[in-house]
Amino acid sequence: MNKSPKFFRTLGKRWQRTELRKRLEVAKHQFRRKVASYDALPQLSLLGIIAGLLTGLVILLFRAAIEWPLSFFLPEGSSENFEGLATFIRLLLPLFGALLIAFVLLRIGVQNRKVGVAFVMERLGYHQGYLSFKSGLLQFFCGVVTVITGQSAGREGPAVHLGATASSLLGQKMRLPHNTIRMLIGCGTAAAISASFNTPIAGVIFAMEVVMLEYTINGFTPIILAAVMGAVVSQTVYGNDPAFIVPTFSLHSLAELPYIVACAILISMFSALFVYILRSTMEKTKTDLAVRLVAAGLLTGIAALIFPQVMGIGYDTVNQAIAGTLPFLILLALAVVKLLVTSVSIGLGMPSGIIGPTLFIGAALGGALGVLAQSLMPTIASDPGFYAILGMGAMMGSVLQAPLAAIMAVIELTRNPHIFLPAMLIIITSSLIASHYFKQSSVFVTMLRAQGLDYRAEPLTMALRRVSVGAIMERSIVRSDPQLRWKEAQEILHQAPKWIVINGPERPVAVMPGAELARYMEETEAKPEFDAETEAIDLIKIPAQRKDLASLHIQATLEESLQRFNEKGVEALYIERTTAPMIKPIIGIVLRADIESFYQYKAR
Repeated sequence: MNKSPKFFRTLGKRWQRTELRKRLEVAKHQFRRKVASYDALPQLSLLGIIAGLLTGLVILLFRAAIEWPLSFFLPEGSSENFEGLATFIRLLLPLFGALLIAFVLLRIGVQNRKVGVAFVMERLGYHQGYLSFKSGLLQFFCGVVTVITGQSAGREGPAVHLGATASSLLGQKMRLPHNTIRMLIGCGTAAAISASFNTPIAGVIFAMEVVMLEYTINGFTPIILAAVMGAVVSQTVYGNDPAFIVPTFSLHSLAELPYIVACAILISMFSALFVYILRSTMEKTKTDLAVRLVAAGLLTGIAALIFPQVMGIGYDTVNQAIAGTLPFLILLALAVVKLLVTSVSIGLGMPSGIIGPTLFIGAALGGALGVLAQSLMPTIASDPGFYAILGMGAMMGSVLQAPLAAIMAVIELTRNPHIFLPAMLIIITSSLIASHYFKQSSVFVTMLRAQGLDYRAEPLTMALRRVSVGAIMERSIVRSDPQLRWKEAQEILHQAPKWIVINGPERPVAVMPGAELARYMEETEAKPEFDAETEAIDLIKIPAQRKDLASLHIQATLEESLQRFNEKGVEALYIERTTAPMIKPIIGIVLRADIESFYQYKAR
């Protein structure tokens, strides 16, 4: 029967599609293999660009979800004008928001209620950076509701969670190694901060200093590219202006430096108090979640009756502090009230961001100290707004224990080289006093420890997390049944494997060097009674250095490999790759000595 030309064209197209899919799978496999190494900069840079663009789009959507309803709801069309609301609305709005959040969270499992930067760090430290779409959706909802209902909240913490989730899902979708997914978390974090503040350098430092807790040369490149892409996406909509309106300030006299050091000491005390109240509230309140959230909403509403500035993000008040238009007592009162409301609310379980309120407290306290400086030193004191900027940086650096990120944020927000020296002095001093004198850790690490998680970032652990097991495994392997005929053994040796994986009834049971089989066969062939036709080999019984085995997935990091060795008490791991459901071919072997050798000669 003759076939029509259309039939052959259809057959050819199918063959082309099949070949294209095969080539794409090969390309994906090669890409995953390359990014398993710690020095795959071109591939990681490409991932950083994609993660930055994706995060930037997510942050635009998040900001629109906050600003659009507020511009309709709040007086004068301002997205931050909570001060213009009627008194009873200021009381009821945070309470309504708390009830709405409680209604949603109570329908979610306890283990799925966590959001924010601390949760991202938990997933990074204990789950290799795997974040689910559901957690991102919950963070989007909580971030929007807390801000638009006037909770004492910020948008930067939720933005970090959203950026990290988007980047993590990108890595999961591509089935990338865990070390690469961890790097993508840093990219999403940097891009989120960059898009929120229009501060790409501060975003990079924040990602590495606060979330990843390490600096690596290879990590800088993709994270920088992600931060740049996040800023580019944000600037296409919001322009190139920074988050705050900052005049050109300068230090009027070097004689102010002792006063700035005194300000640093006071700000470190506020920082320690903030973290202490938050931790104590988390540890000592054990009532139902709904009760705690209602109490947090009620606390915010009561505070807003007198100080409506504590509601929402409060960047309009920050700009007023920088402009120097608020009096001393108002600034000091706002700093104290915002500190108490925010720390207690978050300690009670309100899923609010911390970074924004930290900047608010610092600006108000710094502005108050600036007004005081002009009263004490009228001829030499700098503007109150100058001290507000310094207070923002000092409070941020001290609470987050991220002085370098705070310094870079101040530099990018002011774009003023004259503020570098005093900013560095006050930020480093306040962070140092808070950490060493008050024994204060980062607020996010404190939150994790209050949940019973002993979060650490030891050098060995961080070095092993940066590399996938695929980068060091031995790929020259052959699988074999334990019982072999002589000819079958010769065929195995013809492939020159370094390791022979010995199959068991359900899984591999041992691994032996290929050289051991070659030695045994050479010795056996030298015997007079040797007969290749009748000779059989039992790989379990012949004299050889066999090693016990356990399984490990190709996406695992070297840290996970070491944990697997300790859990199973084996001498070697066979590495699997999932190609289809229930199909996991073995593609490599790793020994504990391989990990130790890598760390000793390459990782450092």
